[in-house]
Amino acid sequence: MRALRHLFDAGSVRRRFPPRTLDAIQHAIAASEQRQPGEIVFAVEGALGLPALWRRRSARERAHEVFAHLRVWNTQHDTGVLIYVLLADRAIEIVADRGIAARVDASQWQAVCDLMRQHFSTGHYEAGALAGVAAVSALIEHHFPGCTGGGSDELPNRPVLL
Repeated sequence: MRALRHLFDAGSVRRRFPPRTLDAIQHAIAASEQRQPGEIVFAVEGALGLPALWRRRSARERAHEVFAHLRVWNTQHDTGVLIYVLLADRAIEIVADRGIAARVDASQWQAVCDLMRQHFSTGHYEAGALAGVAAVSALIEHHFPGCTGGGSDELPNRPVLL
């Protein structure tokens, strides 16, 4: 059943995340990074390829691969956060670099995923993505009080479509 979802959801990324939505997410990330020291990367994947499905790759495992591939871990203050969406599995994963992961509890990341999932389940992908970016930003601001971004923008703000 999972393989069928992945075969049929492969082209759904652009339909659910059109250019207007990608622009809104990009602007939200850029504004967020002016207020807090984290670097947020938003990545969306429609479906996994057959080799990954054959190996039973989970959304969490794939999120870690994407985290490494996009070099989210490679920020000056170890403050990178990946929001990863795998549409075919209806999965949302957040992977944080060690500087932030040491301060934010897993249940807080899960609450962000749940918030996004509520929006996505009703077809409101832009609202869900923006709510997720805002919630991640608020967590970073809370755990790094008095620290602002505004410096170098180390990672691209444009959402990545995989």
